[in-house]
Formats: sequence, C-alpha cells, structure tokens
Amino acid sequence: MPNRSLLLALATLTSLSGLAQTPIKKRPINSTDIYRLHTLSDPQVSPDGKWIVYGLSTVDTTKDKRNADLWMTSWDGKESVQITNGPDSESKARFSPDGKYISFVSARQGATKGQIWLMDRRGGEAKKLTDLKTDLDEYVWSPDGKKLALVLQDPDYADSAKTKVRKPYVLDRYHFKADMKGYLEKGSTHLYVYDIATKKLDTLTTGAHDETSPVWSPDGSQLAFVSNRTDDPDRNQNTDIYVIDARKGATMKQLTTWAGSDNSPVWSPDGKRIAYVRSTASGNFLMYDQPVLAVINQDGGEPKLLSKTLDRPVRNPKWAKDGQTIGVLVLDDRQTYVGQYALADGKFTKLIGGNRSFSDLEAISAGNWMTVSSDPQTPSELYALENGNLRRLTHVHDAFLAPLELATVEGFTSKSKDGAQVSNILFKPANTPANKKLPTIFYIHGGPVSQDEFSFDLTRQLLSAGGYAVVAVNYRGSNGRGIDYTKAIYSDWGNKEVLDILGATDYVVEKGIADPDRLGIGGWSYGGILTNYTIATDTRFKAAASGAGSSLQLSMYGVDQYTNQYESELGAPWKNTDKWLKLSYPFLKADRIKTPTLFMAGEKDFNVPSSGSEQMFQALRSLGIPTQLIIYPGQFHGITIPSYQKDRVDRYLQWFDKYLKPKTL
Repeated sequence: MPNRSLLLALATLTSLSGLAQTPIKKRPINSTDIYRLHTLSDPQVSPDGKWIVYGLSTVDTTKDKRNADLWMTSWDGKESVQITNGPDSESKARFSPDGKYISFVSARQGATKGQIWLMDRRGGEAKKLTDLKTDLDEYVWSPDGKKLALVLQDPDYADSAKTKVRKPYVLDRYHFKADMKGYLEKGSTHLYVYDIATKKLDTLTTGAHDETSPVWSPDGSQLAFVSNRTDDPDRNQNTDIYVIDARKGATMKQLTTWAGSDNSPVWSPDGKRIAYVRSTASGNFLMYDQPVLAVINQDGGEPKLLSKTLDRPVRNPKWAKDGQTIGVLVLDDRQTYVGQYALADGKFTKLIGGNRSFSDLEAISAGNWMTVSSDPQTPSELYALENGNLRRLTHVHDAFLAPLELATVEGFTSKSKDGAQVSNILFKPANTPANKKLPTIFYIHGGPVSQDEFSFDLTRQLLSAGGYAVVAVNYRGSNGRGIDYTKAIYSDWGNKEVLDILGATDYVVEKGIADPDRLGIGGWSYGGILTNYTIATDTRFKAAASGAGSSLQLSMYGVDQYTNQYESELGAPWKNTDKWLKLSYPFLKADRIKTPTLFMAGEKDFNVPSSGSEQMFQALRSLGIPTQLIIYPGQFHGITIPSYQKDRVDRYLQWFDKYLKPKTL
C-alpha cells in the first residue's frame, strides 16, 4: 500500500518541475485484476483510539496463494504503517490493553499450529508467546493485560498413526460432516485462561459441548461466552449466553433461556449489562430467521429486545464509550447501514446509510465510530464515522482502481407474476450507448438468506466488462426486506424465487436493456441451485453456468451438511417423499432443459457436494444438451486458490460468449 505523504510530496515536486502529468488511460477490468485486488479484514482500534490495526491480504502469484500482513493506520488518516512483512500470514491482530503491544496469530517457522505472537507496536521483532499443541480458534486479552482467554479445539487423537496412513474415521454424530472441517469425529472447543508471565494454561470448561465467543467483564473477573448445552446440539440451532469466573474450577451460570439462538455477547462499559443478538423465532432450524438486538442484566433475568419492531436483521452490536447507546449494523433493502439504540428509552437512530454497505463497527469516542464500507465503485476501506459524517482513513485500493473503467450500477424494482415487488441491481458496461440492447447475464446470489447490496462486486464487474448487462436479483428468501419476505420460500424451493428471476427478466427486456435473444443465467451455491430450477422452468435462457449446485435434492440427504435443515423444513425423506420429489424437478424433468449449461464444483465441497453438479452434467450429457463439467481440485465450497478464481471467471465468459455473442463473419 503506498505511503500517502510520500505520494503527495512526489506529486508536488513533479508539478514544481513543470513536468507534464500524463493521465492514466482507463481500461475495462479483466480477470488478471483478481491478482491485484487486496482484502482488508478484522480492524481493531487501539485503547487510546488513535490507531487501527488490520489485516491486508495480497496474492503471491508465484505460490498461487494469498498472504496476509498486518498494517496500522492513524485515526487522523495521515499515517499508514506496515508492521509485518514475511512469507507467513498473520491474523487476529489485537492491541494489548495498555496499547503498547500488538498480538497476532501465525504459524511461523514451519509450525503446524497457529501460535500467538507478541510485538512492540513501536517496532522490533515479534516473540512467540504460546506453544499450543492444538488448534486455536479465538483469543482475547484480559482488561489488566496479564492473561488471555483462549478457545482451543480438543486434540485429534484419532490422527496419531505412526505412518502417513490416517486411521479410519469413526463417526457416530448426527451431524457428521462439514465443509472445510471434513468428517466430524469426537471433539469440542473449550475455554482456557493463559497467564502471560508464567505461561500457565488453566482449563475453564470441559465436556462434550462447544464454548465460543468469550468476552471479559470490564473488571476482569468473569467471561461471558456462547454454548449449546442441549442433549444433542447437532439436532438444533439453540445457543445461550453463559458467564463463568475466570479461574480454574469455576462453575458456569446460564444467563439466557431462549429456545433459539443467542450470540455475539458484549459487556457494557460499567459491567452491569450484556448486549447480544437473539433469533426472532425459537426452534431447531433458524435459517430464515433474523436476529434482533437484546440486552440482559449481568445476573440474568428477562432481556430487553430493542430492535424487535424493526423487522430487519441486526448484527455487530457494540457499546458506545459512555454505555448509553449500542451501535449496530442493519441489513436493509440492498444496503447495510449503521444505526444505534438508546438504552434508556429504546429510541433508534440511523447514523448513516445510502447506496453502500457497511461492515465492522468499533466505538472510538462520543459520537465517533470506526467502520468499514464499500460501494459499487470502491472495495472495502476503513472509515471514520464522526457525528454522522464519513471520513475515509485508508486508500488500500487506489492503485487497484486507478487504471480501471468500471461498470455503472443502479437499482431497479421488478414485479413478479404473482404481484411480488422485487429489488434488483443492474450492472452495465462503462460508456454503454443509451437504448442499446445488451446480452444479459442474471448472476444469482447464494444463501438463499443473503442479499445483493450496493457494494463492490468483483464477479459482476468482470462479467459486465465482458460486454454484458448483469442483473442481481434479490428474490424472495433474501434478507433485507423483512422476515415474511425471507420466509416466503420455506419448504417451497424453486417456485417463488424463479418467479422473481423471471419477473426481473421481463423488466429488463421490456425496458430495452436486455436483448431477449441473448439471455444467460448463472450463480454459485443456492445461486447454482436456482440456475438449475430456472432453466428447467423456462427455455428463454440461451446459456447457463451452474456452480456448486444441486437438483436431485432427494440424493443430498446424508451427503451434504444440511440434515438438520432437511428434517426440520422438509421432513424425513421416508415420511415426506412427495415433497422431496417435487423439489427435485430440475433433475427429474431434465428433458425440459434446452439451455447449454456449464457445471462447476469444488472437489472437497461438503456444503453442496460435487455430486449435485455431476448428476446434472450427466443428465444433460445423456440428453444431448451442450454441457461441460469443471471440478476444482482440493477446493471446498468457496474457491480460494487465486488461479482457480481467475479460471472460473474466464470460463464463465468463454461459455457465455459462445452462446450469447453474435457470430462475426
């Protein structure tokens, strides 16, 4: 990342010398720019509020991987300092409570496990603080800076064979597999307290249940944390908030009793209350739910539900420094904005919104917050939010954006066949002549409970740069429009979502935006599933790209990681077979499909396993419909290797170009 002061000085010298400034010639973004895009993550504010440390990952093209280093920027935005620079990634940077040190996690010096390292923020080499024998999930400093609370995974004794041949997996859990984690044997995550001076590690919790999200009380005497203590946590999504004294042998106390999800606890500055997010509904399965902001007394009791009437999901609760208000991020129609609730009367104030998306939130001082924001033309950067005004702190992506000509982005609302109003986002190539009909790709988001927002969208920018109008559809099931909108697709997949996609298609055709003879559709995860549903419903799409999708839903039972959802939402296959067969119509009615379709999947995906794509590929291959199957070796549900990310976009464009671009003589 360039030093802004140095760049300003150089620019001034150039101007004074009379040298002509040659403007950078803009060009369309292309797939090689994937290697140039940085990722800013996990910002943390120093105790005095004057500095922010964050992770910044860049692509190492020679190793075909991302490497994360740590940077600091000053609150006034005038200074930016890189504090680590090496071949090993660093993450989870945290300031010590006195602000003198920065800790981080890294598997340096050939270590197989991530360890906590400590460095003087003024400079110098980092020193290894821990020598952990098992995987570290989380850690947090005690208020006095003398201890760390750790979340550690139980050791994997099953993988202790003397040879490289792993012992057989022995599985008896209801939830026995998960993406990235693989097969799940016995083992939980537990709380520990690590004494920095003596290096002594005390165990706080044991047993068959997981404990996560520890936070210290302001006086350092207790830890609040999250756990599911039901008899069989695999069969439900219940979590509650507990507190425990930060000493060996202490007994935990349950604070919340809601038969749903209680998460993200944060202590008030005076230690008298805990704010957290709670699910709207109770029950075993909460995918279509949306969390509300809750506050409970430190010793339990009935919580106060501050955002109960908002009908929008809230997340990232953070107390203001004075303890009188709680800041939150609110997911609303195509945006995530910053708001706050007053503790005294529950009054809600929207601090800042607009056609952009906010993530991360930390209190600085009265009326001031640190946040991360992105808009359609700018990837995520750090910002100061001061009394409702936004001030940019970092310029991580200036060099990335400088040569690029990006798509124009606007929102529009379409009407579905059954009358539903659907919010969408349209990307058009830069400098597109007015009234020119374009080949159009509907790139559908996954989830389904997520939403497309007015944020920087690399995939859709790259597709648009290929000469396409690109449409993002926030179909029913998406977030940001209230809980009824989200729950509208419960147990009814591939129905209302397809109506919404087709309604948006009708809109852009009627408005002269899309060429009706050159329509394509694609997506990843639930976006791939909806691609399959849509091409099995309507033949107007001349090309499709289905990534990490499925169609024969009956065959996914016991193959993917969603058994709890299936049994809660659809019922067991042997009890509700007709429902399962109805939702499997893209495969069982594959002979209706006329769209040439590219299928893609990660080889090790346990979220939506590659078998879902393989089945559809085989069906279309048998039917004589043009098709191709791409399997990315060693990849999970998310494609993480940079060259594979580039390859995926290249294949999208090659496939759509083949079927949607007019043939030249």
